Amino acid sequence: MSALRKRPIIFIFVFYLVCFIFRAIEYIFIRTDESFIGENFIHKVIGIGLLALALWALQYKWGDIGFKAKGVIKWLCFGLLFGLAVYAVAYGTEIILLLSSGSTFDLQFYVTSYSAQGNRAMESGALLVLICIAGNIINVIMEEGVFRGLFMRLGEERFSFIKACLFSSLLFGFWHIAQPARNVIDGEQSLPGALMMGLMLVGTSLLGGIQYVLLYKLTGSLWFGMAAHFVNNAIVNLLHVVTASGADEMQTVRITIAQTLSCVIVIIVFLVKYMKQRKKSISKA
Repeated sequence: MSALRKRPIIFIFVFYLVCFIFRAIEYIFIRTDESFIGENFIHKVIGIGLLALALWALQYKWGDIGFKAKGVIKWLCFGLLFGLAVYAVAYGTEIILLLSSGSTFDLQFYVTSYSAQGNRAMESGALLVLICIAGNIINVIMEEGVFRGLFMRLGEERFSFIKACLFSSLLFGFWHIAQPARNVIDGEQSLPGALMMGLMLVGTSLLGGIQYVLLYKLTGSLWFGMAAHFVNNAIVNLLHVVTASGADEMQTVRITIAQTLSCVIVIIVFLVKYMKQRKKSISKA
């Protein structure tokens, strides 16, 4: 065993801090999301490189943290279908609310850079769509590989599954405070407003992290969660509800519906499977 694995929590904190420093540099100084690319992806490419280095240092293989060769296509397809299904419900609910209020709407497909304060930079074109998709693929490889793969593997060497799940998901929640911090620096948002936005992002990302950990536990690999995570991110950038007064005015409601629904479904399935396994173990005893 690698000596580094004897202090898993210290390793996690150091790795997280290094990744967050690169994230902060890109968000505050480079600002790739404000370019035509529309996505802060540089720190995530670096994160994938750091992940590869960490696996070498810890003497892990990619399969040890969930990148298993078995069932790749199956779980990716199921994850995509699951993500699309919950967002079909979310978009459908939004459309029903608009119709009930007498509003006219149009579904439009174009690329934006997501912001919790509202989407930015409406663009169209096949190249930008491909860039958006590529950026979101890089995003889920890095975040699922680090937070659900590496951190869960190391966390479970010290904690129980539940504690490791909460620990990695809390780190994932705080990973998302970069945007409100930049808003304060730029003067786009007051400190109290940024704190409220930060709490919202940490909370929703914490629940999302728990969901993706449970998906990893249920399927035995990261592929299902990666595909669902990809849909969750990409669809916000690509499919928009446009009314006479603007675009994506109910985006927060739409995202909340989709994430809440998916989280509830995953938790129910996990609990049902856990209870069945528990009954089997009791009956065998």
